[in-house]
Amino acid sequence: MSKVIKGMLIDEITERLGEHRDMLVVDCSKLDAITSNTWRLALQKKDITAFTVRNTLARQALHGVGVTSLDDVLEGPSTLVFGGEDVVQLSKEITKWADELQPLEVKGGTVGGQSLDADGVVALSKSPSREELLSTIAGTILSPGANLAAALLGPARMLASQVKQISEGDDGDGE
Repeated sequence: MSKVIKGMLIDEITERLGEHRDMLVVDCSKLDAITSNTWRLALQKKDITAFTVRNTLARQALHGVGVTSLDDVLEGPSTLVFGGEDVVQLSKEITKWADELQPLEVKGGTVGGQSLDADGVVALSKSPSREELLSTIAGTILSPGANLAAALLGPARMLASQVKQISEGDDGDGE
């Protein structure tokens, strides 16, 4: 393959990656054509991109955008998978498919510049998503305010109830 064609392929990989720097690498070479198409279409519906690459070209394209943590993972048949809401949702989707389709093998990935092996991807898939973490943080931030409001309203309700009983002439002793 000529240097010009290699350069064009590297540019194509870089263009497809866009701003994505968190991605997974899988081996889908053992899937039959129908299963592979079904898998890829299901990923597309969730805004996840999967494309098979030549390892040397992928390494060069990834190095061009500053991703060097996938060098150890890019061995043998490799398909880059990226996109979706966040990398946790991506890892959940890919591990789900790897469980359903036994020939599909998760090789590893990169998150925030850190390299992950296959076990790291499975561990990442079991962590809460970005949305779940944000709701937990919001609940934690709002919790002291809710507790303070409950503490202030509790005694005030009791006091208001007693004042109302006294004003109505009922002294509260049951007679």
